Amino acid sequence: MRILHTMLRVGNLDRSIEFYTQILGMKLLRQKEYPDGEFTLAFIGYGDEANNTVIELTYNWGTDQYKLGDGFGHIALEVDDVYKATDEIRQKGGKILRDAGPMNAGTTIIAFVEDPDGYQIELIGKK
Repeated sequence: MRILHTMLRVGNLDRSIEFYTQILGMKLLRQKEYPDGEFTLAFIGYGDEANNTVIELTYNWGTDQYKLGDGFGHIALEVDDVYKATDEIRQKGGKILRDAGPMNAGTTIIAFVEDPDGYQIELIGKK
């Protein structure tokens, strides 16, 4: 068994695809509309779905906002240099929630950014 994807409901599919591809550097792997169900799915990631875990962005037509809830935490991405990644995301217009630095009560370098729908993404430095 393996993890295939994480699904996020988004309020504006184009805006979300732009954030994940232009600011976080992922690729749009596939996208399909389901008119009978009135939703569109887009799969994004850093590599093909056969060998990588990806994110499924679900846009339910006519819904432009969701309550994130208290149960969801964040998506984590490994980066070579958290300080550099944070600077690049900021320069591209991404929202930084926590600047790069050591985690609370630890030494691992992390940062947090936010996507257009308010989902948090943790950047973790390679060990």
